[in-house]
Amino acid sequence: MKKLTLLLTAFILLSTLAFSQSDEKKQEITKMKPALLVVDVQKEYMPMMSQNDQELAIQMMNWAIWVFRKFDLPVIRVYHTDPEWGPNESSPGFEFHDSLKVVPSDLKVIKTYPSSFTKTNLDEILKEQEINTLFICGLSAVGCVLSTYKDATSHDYKAFLVKDALLSHKEKYTDNVEEMFNAMDLETIMYMIEISQE
Repeated sequence: MKKLTLLLTAFILLSTLAFSQSDEKKQEITKMKPALLVVDVQKEYMPMMSQNDQELAIQMMNWAIWVFRKFDLPVIRVYHTDPEWGPNESSPGFEFHDSLKVVPSDLKVIKTYPSSFTKTNLDEILKEQEINTLFICGLSAVGCVLSTYKDATSHDYKAFLVKDALLSHKEKYTDNVEEMFNAMDLETIMYMIEISQE
């Protein structure tokens, strides 16, 4: 009888401990604080991208920008340059595509490597803004976008690709990346943001 009482006491204590730990874990869940990264949509690179996808991709990038502005969330422009290959920061090819609805007050990062995190101040900017979740659009889906997406997780950010707002030199490659990495449509993104604002 004494053994049974001890076993029951131990079970109750362990159960209580397990429940209290699960309560602590629930409290640890942090609220999503998102930002939109618009990567390398520069005039220099646009002619290299699939012509068939360009109109839709620019339109979807603009819708994504609109969603983030609607909720007063950061839009971060990422530009690529290379000391040897360019485009030079003062050249017209360095600027974003004319149809893209970015504005000078949007945060700006300039990179020289495929990942937007490598040797840039992006991580610092995100931490200052208390951002923990990234939605990524732009180009190239198989290059700098994908590199940034993968690097985001190694910097402890949740990262998502924006469906139909990506470009690469071949449509099929863009479709494959969207499928493999579960790119999110804007309706889902907007819903996630609305819930996070509550």
